[in-house]
Amino acid sequence: MVSAPEPGPAALVRPGRVHRRIYSDPAIFEREMDCVFGQAWIYVGHESEIREPGDFVRTRIGRKPMVMTRHEDGRICVIHNQCAHRGAMVVAEDRGNAAEFVCCYHGWTYGTDGRLARVPLRHGYPQDFDPEDPRTAMVGAPRVASYRGFVFASLAPDGPPLEEFLGHMTTSFDDMVDRAPDGEIEVAGGIFKHAYDGNWKLYLENLCDAAHPLFVHQSSIAAAHDQDDDVHTDGFGEIAVRQMRQNGAPYKFWQEEVGIWTYPNGHSFLGDYHDDEKLVAAQRNPVFADYIAALEAKKGADEARRILEVTRWNSNVYPNLSFMSQFRQLRVIHPVAVNRTEVHTYSFRLKGAPEKMFEDTIAFANVTNGTGSLVLTDDLETYGRIGAGVTSEGAEWIQVGRGYTTDLPDDHGGVQGSDSTSEVYIRNMYDAWLGYMAAE
Repeated sequence: MVSAPEPGPAALVRPGRVHRRIYSDPAIFEREMDCVFGQAWIYVGHESEIREPGDFVRTRIGRKPMVMTRHEDGRICVIHNQCAHRGAMVVAEDRGNAAEFVCCYHGWTYGTDGRLARVPLRHGYPQDFDPEDPRTAMVGAPRVASYRGFVFASLAPDGPPLEEFLGHMTTSFDDMVDRAPDGEIEVAGGIFKHAYDGNWKLYLENLCDAAHPLFVHQSSIAAAHDQDDDVHTDGFGEIAVRQMRQNGAPYKFWQEEVGIWTYPNGHSFLGDYHDDEKLVAAQRNPVFADYIAALEAKKGADEARRILEVTRWNSNVYPNLSFMSQFRQLRVIHPVAVNRTEVHTYSFRLKGAPEKMFEDTIAFANVTNGTGSLVLTDDLETYGRIGAGVTSEGAEWIQVGRGYTTDLPDDHGGVQGSDSTSEVYIRNMYDAWLGYMAAE
């Protein structure tokens, strides 16, 4: 008896719901690596990580190991981390500076643009061996581009330019960089790395989910309400308490005071849900006054006011990036397997801002993104439970229809949720997912 073929991607997405196989089927995951991560613009790093010629950082596109480098002519290159001889990974260090890359296996040597420079025992290879052949190299990604210092690469030789792919989401990157008085930001303070036993798509689905904090973060909300406000004097503990307390805001607040906006290619951002007493650099904090003075001195009072009036929480750039411009946090999603995902979290320093601002940035990273954070550990537990649950033989279809009939068009070509608890951003990501997965 011949079994029926598995349904294609289009059969797994319906209005307001998706099939559980999207999160649990290894074959679908493998296709995503080719069709989504093999086609889209993927965030690979920030220009501040490779300032000088020879600087490099290891990165990934999907599961493919890559290296982002600054070549001697100033170009940014993103190359496959694979020796063209016997296939070994060439660069093992996470970051550094090198004049060239030497494979540990047989000494094949490459320039920082990936071109083959030297081959030991070259006389022993056939006459048709051509070291100048671009396929005999640490092969480069077909397309590399950056926006405001954020570097993306695509493994597809053709496709929309980066700024067209980002669309209105460029304004979130602008918000991140414009907050620096000197107009420049840099990666600093180390990297948080964590993993969970669940599908990569769950991470982006959670970050703009305004309905989950009241349930997922119950324990940290309760602990924060029990905390005496007089205990903390350095501001760092206050950041933690305020973050956790506001996760417990009632649904009426989420529905009326916050918003969710989505844009083509799977992107979205959640409006900020905090009151005027900001978590980081609170307006009553003298350091914040110093920051505003520095911002106004460089940009003028009107522009400084415009910048500070932008209030966005998480900005998701599909398929592998989420960042928080107000709090200088950036998270990169690395799929490992259908039920295993790694996330790397980076903090940024605002050039020209008081150093205390960066101390608060690191404090906020510890509270929200640190592996010991009460907030993150709640989320990781949830991802693991979903990873286990979708392998069951319970409900076949996962519901993502909240707000489906009440969402509204956006002025910038996107769709706005009727309120911030709408699951419009998940449906928007699956529109993009289908576009990649169903393409020839």
